[in-house]
Amino acid sequence: MAKSRYEYGTSPRKLQPNQPKKKQNTKKKLKVVKDLPRQDVQVSKSQKKKQIKLTLVVVGLFILLLTISYRNSQINEKFNQVQTLKRELSSVQKENEQLKVSIENSLNLNTIEKLAKEKLGMQKLTNKQTVYIALPKKDYVEAASEEVVKEKEKNWFQQLIDKILNF
Repeated sequence: MAKSRYEYGTSPRKLQPNQPKKKQNTKKKLKVVKDLPRQDVQVSKSQKKKQIKLTLVVVGLFILLLTISYRNSQINEKFNQVQTLKRELSSVQKENEQLKVSIENSLNLNTIEKLAKEKLGMQKLTNKQTVYIALPKKDYVEAASEEVVKEKEKNWFQQLIDKILNF
């Protein structure tokens, strides 16, 4: 009878002192097999279809993710362009407001008079510099003596009717 792990009894089994345990040889020597012609593995049509479907799904997902990634990069570029254009717009508006203020300041009559005196060397008119010119009271506008009449261009049907009526 084969020795079982359980013992039925109250006395324990006696151990043998310092006896090395036998090692079981788990490693078997490998046999060298000469090259044999490989057998063709038969793959059923349903397995081929499943593999093709799986491959197409993986390729499709890859293309979809690639497209999404490319579109996001395009959106990022456009967003950055919009931000730079907004910054340029605000700087141009600020400059425009400054120019409006400077124009309003330069339209002051005192400023204009000061610039005319300093830069152009102009002076105010005196009574001696005033020259009066007498103009005849005759009106220089001539009335039109002839009346110009423009005829509207008539279509071919109206021209035909006019020719018939003029006979």
